[in-house]
Amino acid sequence: MAEAQSPLLTPFDSGFGLLKNAVEHGRIPGGVFGMIDRDGKRLTRAVGHAQKVGGERPMMLDTWFDLASLTKVIFTTRKILELAVSGAVDLDSSITTLIPDFRQYAPDCWERKVTFRQCLGHQTPFPAVEPIYTYGDDPDRLRAFVLQREWRHGEPAYSDINYILLGIALERLEAKRIREMDAGAGFDFESTPEKTAATEFCTWRNRIICGEVHDENCYALQGSGHAGLFGTVDAVLDYAQSLLIGNENGDPVVRLMRQPLSDKRTHGWERPYEGWSGGPLCNDSVIGHTGFTGTGLWIDFDKGRAWTLLTNRVHPSRHVDSGIFALRAAIGDMINTH
Repeated sequence: MAEAQSPLLTPFDSGFGLLKNAVEHGRIPGGVFGMIDRDGKRLTRAVGHAQKVGGERPMMLDTWFDLASLTKVIFTTRKILELAVSGAVDLDSSITTLIPDFRQYAPDCWERKVTFRQCLGHQTPFPAVEPIYTYGDDPDRLRAFVLQREWRHGEPAYSDINYILLGIALERLEAKRIREMDAGAGFDFESTPEKTAATEFCTWRNRIICGEVHDENCYALQGSGHAGLFGTVDAVLDYAQSLLIGNENGDPVVRLMRQPLSDKRTHGWERPYEGWSGGPLCNDSVIGHTGFTGTGLWIDFDKGRAWTLLTNRVHPSRHVDSGIFALRAAIGDMINTH
C-alpha cells in the first residue's frame, strides 16, 4: 500500500524523523521504526547501520533484532497468562506450585511466598539484576543457584529475577528448555549474524555480539524468561496487531495484559506514569515495554494503533549516551500529537 494512502503517515513521518536525526548525529548506529493499526495498515522504515564495528552492514527492514526485555511481554507474559486463562496456573498461588524446590531448605522464607502475579507485575522484593553469569557456566547449576540462593530483600522494583523464575516455571511445566519452545510466529531464540543487528562488544565473551543473545545471564542460562527473543519489525508489529484485535474480541489474555496492578504496571507491561518510555501524552489505554539493547513496543488500544522502535543503541558499547530514553518519549509524544 502506498504511504500516501495511510492515515498513519503523518505520525509515522514525525516519529521516524526523530530516529533519523539521532542516527545522523551519531548517537545510535541504526534503527527501524514501524506503526500499525488494528486493520493491518502498517508503515516501516529503516535508517543507519546494522553493524559498524567488526564489519559494516546497512540497516534493512528485514534486519533481525535482539529484542532483549521485549521477551518478557511478547513471550513469557503471554505464555503465563494463557496458562492462567486455561486454568493451568493460578496467578495468586506461589510459584512453588510449579517450582516446589525453590528455596527448599528454608520452608518459611519470603521467597517461597512470591506469586505468579507478583512476578508479572514486578511487585516482589528481588533485586533488579544480579550477575548470575559470574557464578559459573553450567546452565543447570546456574538454575540451581537461582533457586537455592538466599536473595536479598529490597523494595519492589523492576527485576529480571521475576522473569527468570517465571521462565523456570514454564520449563518445569512443559518439561523442556525455553529454547526448545515455540517462540511465536515470526520470532526465534537465535538468529544468523549476517541478518542481525549487532549489539555490544562483550568484555566477558571477548567479541562483538551478533546473532547470539546480548544479555549475559540469558546466555549463561542458555535460555531464560527475561530475554533471548529475536525478531524483525514485521514480527513485532504482527504481535501488536494481534493484541489490538484480541482487545476488540474480548480476549481474556489481552484483558489481563491491560489490567493495572500498580500505578506503573499491568501484568507484564508498563502503563503511563510520569517519566515513562511512551511519553507524557499517551492516554491511559496505552501499554508498552522496552528492551536494553534499544528496542521498544507501545500499543494504544483507544486509538487502535501501535508503534515500535528497534535500534542497536548498545553497538558497540552500552557505555555511551545514546539518548535512547529521551528519544523514545519524544517519539511517543510526536505520535500522540496526531
